[in-house]
Amino acid sequence: MKRLLLIIVLFVTVMPARADHVRVRLFSTNSVSTLNVSFDLGSYNLYGDDGTLIEDLVGEGRSVLIRPEAGRLHVSVNDDDYGLFGKVRLEATDTACILCINPEGCKQRTYEGNLEVTPSAGGKLLLVGDVEFETYIAGVVQSEIYGQQSDIFRIQAIISRTWALRNIGKHRADGYNFCDAVHCQAYLNRCIRPDIMLGVIQSSGETLVDSTGALIETPFHSNSGGQTANSEDVWRTALPYLRSVQDTFSLGMRQSDWVRTISADRWLNYFSKTHHLNTADSAVRDSLLHFSQPVRQARLLGVPLTRVRLDWQLKSTFFSAEIDSTTNNVILTGHGYGHGVGLSQEGTIRMVSLGYTYDSILRHYYTGAILHHNPSASLNYVENYTAQLARIIEEDSQRSTQVRSKKDDWLGRLFRIRDREEREEIYIEEEQDNEQDWQYEW
Repeated sequence: MKRLLLIIVLFVTVMPARADHVRVRLFSTNSVSTLNVSFDLGSYNLYGDDGTLIEDLVGEGRSVLIRPEAGRLHVSVNDDDYGLFGKVRLEATDTACILCINPEGCKQRTYEGNLEVTPSAGGKLLLVGDVEFETYIAGVVQSEIYGQQSDIFRIQAIISRTWALRNIGKHRADGYNFCDAVHCQAYLNRCIRPDIMLGVIQSSGETLVDSTGALIETPFHSNSGGQTANSEDVWRTALPYLRSVQDTFSLGMRQSDWVRTISADRWLNYFSKTHHLNTADSAVRDSLLHFSQPVRQARLLGVPLTRVRLDWQLKSTFFSAEIDSTTNNVILTGHGYGHGVGLSQEGTIRMVSLGYTYDSILRHYYTGAILHHNPSASLNYVENYTAQLARIIEEDSQRSTQVRSKKDDWLGRLFRIRDREEREEIYIEEEQDNEQDWQYEW
């Protein structure tokens, strides 16, 4: 019987490596000293060192407490104390399983897949999620972009998938593939929106490649301010598909404009002390106090604008400076948010709303890039689950004010549809509550 993956048949692009699961470090920017794990859906087996079973079928109503002790992990489940282990792994017993991960001092997150916990330096915990690749992509899309239309999420899924496959070994030396922060891609929760998952599924088998068939770099940012940047103006390397383009679609959006006020003395002292410019020279002062960027520039009097942005924590490098003689302040009038290279997310949102197709939007931001459709991606699979998700979205829209139980969770419904199709059974929704394998207390 054909095995279907969690949300999508994982395609193998032009890269020879296969990545149906990925390991993602969770809470990578937090210092985790104590961890409580509870269960939102399904049950998990709890394993210790060398795969030793600590307790099986841990599910709703139970919680696992893990804390470091003497370089190992102290583990308890509710009131049962199981002692010390070198590593702990929570492994899902089925596809429809959801973990609630609650480190002390951090906001709780929920994820699908498995969880591995190991001790780290300084008496802290290292959390690594083991999740199916497309489930990870869906969580990234939800974390990285806002919007309502499925093509917005389809576009983000394509560039996030391309990046992930190109950088699959980024943290190999650390024992995982990616972290959950912007150092890699934000992955701050499981995907809880069916419209986002719809866009991800519609993008099945799609990546961006260059003329040789190699996966390209796919950087993105919040808003270009009206013009994207050349890659070499930000990262020194000139890439043919990361060219500066006019981007009027980004204008008038949430992050298209900003203003920052800095005292003239601080502004001039910064260039004098940090970059050794002679601010006593009238021509230098005039250039610093009356700086204009009608089009994007890379430098101001030889100083990289990327450095200025970093040092002053500016939203972008696309700004002009003008002295206010009344207050003796420098007014920075800026455009856009982010590094400016590649795809503008808010420009994308505008283009989708104006009816541009998802592939034309990608070509707009990635000059000369080719949208690669993997022929191994199952068209029937995509069409089937696209239809199922569309139905779920429509059902939810008709009962938007109704309080729903966990069993009404869209992902749970999709799992039940899929699981029965894998067993070559017919899914009849009104009869499912009578099936023993789904008789849970909700």
